[in-house]
Amino acid sequence: MAENRVLIIDDEKNMRHMLQTMLTKQGYEVASAADGAEGLEAMAAGNFDFILCDIRMPEMDGMAFLEKAIQSFPEKTYIMMSAYGTVETALEAIKKGAYDYISKPFKTDEVLLTLKKAEERERLKEENVRLKTQIKRIEDKYSFGNIIARSESMAKVFDLVQTVADHKTTILITGESGTGKELIAKAIHTNSNRASAPLVSINCGGIPQNLLESELFGYKKGAFTDALKDKPGRFEEAEGGTLFLDEIGELPLPLQVKLLRVLQEEEITPLGGLGAQKIDVRIIAATARDLAREVREGRFREDLFYRINVLPIHLPPLRERRGDIPLLVGYFIDLFNKKLGKNIEGLSSEAMPLLMEHPWPGNVRELENVIERAALLAKGSWITPRELPAGLTQPRETPPGLAPEDGLSIKKASKQLERHLIQKALKITGGNKTQAAKILEISRPILIAKIKQYGLQ
Repeated sequence: MAENRVLIIDDEKNMRHMLQTMLTKQGYEVASAADGAEGLEAMAAGNFDFILCDIRMPEMDGMAFLEKAIQSFPEKTYIMMSAYGTVETALEAIKKGAYDYISKPFKTDEVLLTLKKAEERERLKEENVRLKTQIKRIEDKYSFGNIIARSESMAKVFDLVQTVADHKTTILITGESGTGKELIAKAIHTNSNRASAPLVSINCGGIPQNLLESELFGYKKGAFTDALKDKPGRFEEAEGGTLFLDEIGELPLPLQVKLLRVLQEEEITPLGGLGAQKIDVRIIAATARDLAREVREGRFREDLFYRINVLPIHLPPLRERRGDIPLLVGYFIDLFNKKLGKNIEGLSSEAMPLLMEHPWPGNVRELENVIERAALLAKGSWITPRELPAGLTQPRETPPGLAPEDGLSIKKASKQLERHLIQKALKITGGNKTQAAKILEISRPILIAKIKQYGLQ
């Protein structure tokens, strides 16, 4: 380890000599200056760890030196000395940035103790910086924005997000419901050169078909009965930024044609508008559907599929990256401790295996809901099986319709299995039909019809 370098600034030659001799014996490398101006010159010429400076000096006194030195060398450690010391002088020096203050006459041990304390402070500062660097490295490895993961498959996703972030090319994010497709879209936008512009989201399956076109492209006054003034669409709102088209597989065929034109020409025509207007918008689309199959079955345009599938990003389901579950659990516990004012330390040894074995049909969103519920119910510092939903703690049932006693009718078994899956999806989502429809990968109107068909109201 290199010797610590000390600069002594004092107008008394005997004091400089005494301090230099004493500190050299203690292993310090020492230089000296006769006043503040000379001290500044010495600091500009060489690198010093600690500066011992007298306050009363001709030419430039210690306080004037301190003010100028801190402007040029704010990271250095300054220890002030004076034979005319008062508490007010010491406080003033510390307020101006000095680390400590020694009154003359002082004992040898007092100077050495002050320097050792300063060394310890510097060591702790360096250690703190090192720890922060390590923590950031861990966070960078296991997280990307609000996405928490350490599996190899998600690490590849993070790398891909960083690679594509600054490019305007259209991106298609695929994956089951609840895997975090919207979070990936936000991460791409936040890490892009469009981050200062808006990120606008629209759920293509959550808006009725007759309203979706005006939501996307806007309308002009008088375009229809209730169009009392011009209204910009989502494309205009996202100008210069990013438009996130969630559940693009739900987009009706007529609107698929118009979207294809927007992607090709980079212009839109509001309802009731006479001409097209140019736009600068980056498109990120997402779907839980198999769009290639949708194309084969005629429900999605092939030309639009190839247009949006230039840079595909697939998010694996949680059951395929179970190693992420403990990390996600820790993240959600911290989140809900703050939100609910709790002090939960973690999961009991009996509870964690239940989470690791669960198939997680609702993926990360389902896990988040489970931890929020458990945190709310927990009475102690640990989440136990008592706070987990019955679906996690009870043996999984064989789906009805698959047992031998039900016969071999495929038609009958299919209906019973369908009813069972709808019941399970509604249970997972707490009766939320929109979320249940996403898990089941069907539209909300079809789900509502099947709920009535099977008498699941």
